[in-house]
Amino acid sequence: MKKILTLVLVSALGGIFTLGTYKLYLEEEQPILVSAENTNATFLPTTNMNTLFSAEDKIDFTVAAENTVNAVVHVKNVTLSSGQFTLQDLFSGRPSQRAQMGTGSGVIINANGYIVTNNHVIKNAHELSVTLNNNKTYTAELIGADSKTDIALLKIEADEELPFVTFADSDNAKIGEWVLAVGNPFNLTSTVTAGIISAKSRDLSGTSRQSFIQTDAAVNPGNSGGALVNTNGELVGINTAISSQTGSYVGYSFAVPSNIARKVIEDIMEYGNVQNGILGIQGGALNSMMAEKIGVADTEGVYIDSVVEDSGADIGGVQKGDIIKEIDNIKVSKFSDLTGYLSAKRPDDVVSLKVSRDGDIKTIPVKLAKNDTFMMPLVGRIKNAKSADLKKFKTPYGVKITDLNSQYADYWKRNGIEEGCIITSVNDVKVKSVDDVQNAIKNTDSDALRIELINSNGEKERYNFR
Repeated sequence: MKKILTLVLVSALGGIFTLGTYKLYLEEEQPILVSAENTNATFLPTTNMNTLFSAEDKIDFTVAAENTVNAVVHVKNVTLSSGQFTLQDLFSGRPSQRAQMGTGSGVIINANGYIVTNNHVIKNAHELSVTLNNNKTYTAELIGADSKTDIALLKIEADEELPFVTFADSDNAKIGEWVLAVGNPFNLTSTVTAGIISAKSRDLSGTSRQSFIQTDAAVNPGNSGGALVNTNGELVGINTAISSQTGSYVGYSFAVPSNIARKVIEDIMEYGNVQNGILGIQGGALNSMMAEKIGVADTEGVYIDSVVEDSGADIGGVQKGDIIKEIDNIKVSKFSDLTGYLSAKRPDDVVSLKVSRDGDIKTIPVKLAKNDTFMMPLVGRIKNAKSADLKKFKTPYGVKITDLNSQYADYWKRNGIEEGCIITSVNDVKVKSVDDVQNAIKNTDSDALRIELINSNGEKERYNFR
């Protein structure tokens, strides 16, 4: 019996030793599996201090929407155009005019019925009507428009005070800030889309004349003239354009900044036209290629290539070669930063320029002047002449040529016409100012351009162009 127990004990110890050796040296390592009773995905609680937004910080667009939707209107524009020539037109002896309708949106800006919209929404209007968010329709009067900024001002006579949107300072709008685009494109009721400010001072023309706010809020045709508002429901911009190959929204929209829109409509109401204040410089934005070409280290800012004679910049002491880094403490990285800010200014306003000159930073106050220059077709840049300029050419009136059109400069010089010569008549109208020249060109019934000027020899010559 004792032998049997001893045999069993030895066998058991041998088995334990063999199993242990196998586990320790021979068996492959297996991954550890931890089971859980709950197999659903786990989410962080909103009260966790490490989350991006707490419940109290959640963005709420309802107040902004409520403050805006009733102040955004539907604008209908009826234009008259000559359609396809018909047999009836043949017998009547003249082509008939046919009505065409265009639509857009607008924003009420005070309780008395003034409405801001886009110039392209009301262009060539024969009849204008506005439908409010409560479905009331009114005939609208065009107070004024500015094609350069694409802003127009309408007026309706309502039988009650109207809801309106207040202006925000668009210079304070931040990239990444939430905004709402509100429009009334289909004459149903106002619609709201949300997005963020994607960029500022965007120029779509390639001429540095535009300075749009770019947003990714969805804006489609018919929303033109609608409101871009911040989360307080204040007007940041007037929606005006989309970037699309199809004509529909694909990711980016553009708005005229509220500071520019407000300045334009105030000018229209007070002066009947837009008052533009200019610095009096010519130049371009810097980048690596331009910086290397002109031999400077800066790659941001506006390089001044020339200063207009007798302009605010000239009088203030701005020099060729200066690099504008800031204007009124607003950073200037590209030319549209500068032109966008100046679009909200008037003649006689004073701005503070921070410029880099030979590596030193200088602050220069500049009084903006009224634009007394004009790029005249075929000729080049002209400006109002001073008494000394007129006396030199023995004429009591005229405008001065400051820069010849590069394409035709050789032609003019062969005929004795140089910078400094005086133009005395355009399209048979005596001209005493740049405004006279612009009006003479605008009011002509043909494409012909007739110019009378005094050449470098003091001789009066006449040119006819077609």
